[in-house]
Amino acid sequence: MAEKKTLRQELTKGFLIENPVLRLVLGTCPTLAISTSVTGSVGMGISASLVLIGSNVVISLLRKVIPDKVRIPAYVIIIASFVSIVQMLVKAFAPAIDEQLGIYLPLIVVNCIILGRAEAFAGSNPVLASAIDGIGMGIGFTAAIVSMSIIREFLGSGSLAGMPILPASIPPMTIFILPPGGFFVYGVMMALANKLSEKKGLPKAELKGCEHCPMNDACAVRPLKEEEEAKGKKGGKAS
Repeated sequence: MAEKKTLRQELTKGFLIENPVLRLVLGTCPTLAISTSVTGSVGMGISASLVLIGSNVVISLLRKVIPDKVRIPAYVIIIASFVSIVQMLVKAFAPAIDEQLGIYLPLIVVNCIILGRAEAFAGSNPVLASAIDGIGMGIGFTAAIVSMSIIREFLGSGSLAGMPILPASIPPMTIFILPPGGFFVYGVMMALANKLSEKKGLPKAELKGCEHCPMNDACAVRPLKEEEEAKGKKGGKAS
């Protein structure tokens, strides 16, 4: 019973508690770029979810075999393999969505959500839990990006999934399909997620320091930041 409850928590945490887009602030680039269209957002959400689930399962299976020193390159190879499979499937069965997603489909390989879950969860948890974690995070990512796209496409183009909704007499607010509109909608949705989380007693989403990053151990920037911070502290003492 306790195990079922734990697996349920792993599934639902990606919906709000650890929503990768609205709470962990990951995958921002594809979220802002693709969320101008509902169709493209659904395609991106499903594609990223399939890669996330598949890579989580394989990485969890191989977690005791992959040497710690090369785990990040190994993770990238596994993720890239699944991205290639998904890309071929999308090209074959949904060429219109492939055209909409463009370069952002192959760039799933370096999506922070995929690599972050591999490092933070799949690399140290059993297969079933890792698969459920992938499903939950995939649903959370898809829900966030599709919700943004509904707002942006409706207000910015007067349509939903390419189907005209607003009458021709009402001009759409094209700023919502431009980058400023994307940032505005993203900020509003983050604020709403924080408000809802606050009611549930959860901490607000925020950009945290290196010590909280799942890529902390493998990051090439962290030593430079630590060196700069150390120099700053020495300079402060000297003054």
